[in-house]
Order: sequence, then C-alpha cells, then structure tokens
Amino acid sequence: MSGWADERGGEGDGRIYVGNLPSDVREKDLEDLFYKYGRISEIELKNRHGLVPFAFVRFEDPRDAEDAIYGRNGYDYGQCRLRVEFPRTYGGRGGWPRGGRSGPPTRRSDFRVLVSGLPPSGSWQDLKDHMREAGDVCYADVQKDGMGMVEYLRKEDMEYALPKLDETKFRSHEGETSYIRVYPERSTSYGYSRSRSGSRGRD
Repeated sequence: MSGWADERGGEGDGRIYVGNLPSDVREKDLEDLFYKYGRISEIELKNRHGLVPFAFVRFEDPRDAEDAIYGRNGYDYGQCRLRVEFPRTYGGRGGWPRGGRSGPPTRRSDFRVLVSGLPPSGSWQDLKDHMREAGDVCYADVQKDGMGMVEYLRKEDMEYALPKLDETKFRSHEGETSYIRVYPERSTSYGYSRSRSGSRGRD
C-alpha cells in the first residue's frame, strides 16, 4: 500500500464516511451496500431528526475502504447520490494533505469556475458532489466567506456547468440550503481581472 494511506491517520484505519443517505436508511442497508468490498467490522449510523443521515463504516482491511470509496462515491441510491470519502475529521491540525486521495483532490486543470453563495456548512465534498452534475470534477475547494472554486477535467464540462448549475439550489451535508452563483474564473462579479482573455496587451 502506498504511503498516502497513513499520512493523516484516518485512511489507515479502514474507516469511511458515507453521506447523502436517504432518511429511512438502516444499518442493514449500509451492510448490503458495502459488504462486497470486504469484511466490515463496524457501522455507525447518524440519523438525527431534520438532518440528512450519514454514517461511518469501518473495514477490517484498510485497502477495502479504498475500494469502497471508488466503488460507491457518486453511486445513485434511490433518490440520493451517495458521498463516500475518508473522514475529514482525521486531518490532524486542520490542514489538508499535500498528497493522497482525500482532502481536495490533488489533480488540477485549467478548466475552472468560481462559486458564490455557499452556506456556512458547505464543504468541498458537498461542492464537488453538486458540481459533478455537469461533468468530472478533479478539484474543489471552499473558503469561509461562502466562495468556492471547482476545476473540471474537460473544457466542455466547465462550459456546461456555467449555465447548468448557476442559480441552482445547493444543499450541504448538514442540510443547509442556498442558491449559488457560478462564474467564469475571470468574471468581474468575483472581483477578478476584467480582461476576458487575461492578456497583458490592454489596460
């Protein structure tokens, strides 16, 4: 197993986070969802009234946890699209890792959009899930002021996201909702360069 798995302490213990679950989900449903990836040692379901349920599932073999994430993240389960990640609570001092497959994905691209109006509890995982409706997201990040940034693998996905996801209803993993705006990277609405081309030829 490569070194990234133990960098933050969470990935190495076989525990995964499962979000965006339906309100009537049971532990048995989670077992049915994940048993094929390996032997499960623990399921911890959090189903508080008024909030979207989430759970932690622990595998005996940490490698099975990685397989479960790649197999079930983004999986359509009933009317819900599952979010399956390594738990962010294992981030130590609050920083994201420099490498690895948890935290904001480290793969980057030039096909970037900016997002405003995110609710306070909106995380980069929530943003990535929401923006994935327009295509393959390779990077997502959020700031405390409700701003975010998303990068797509393909230019056409980025161009599609601008009209498709602008003024759409965003929901965080804690159930907070807001209507977000999606801008090109150099949009004047975000206070970036007024030059659409970014060239230095004109003032």
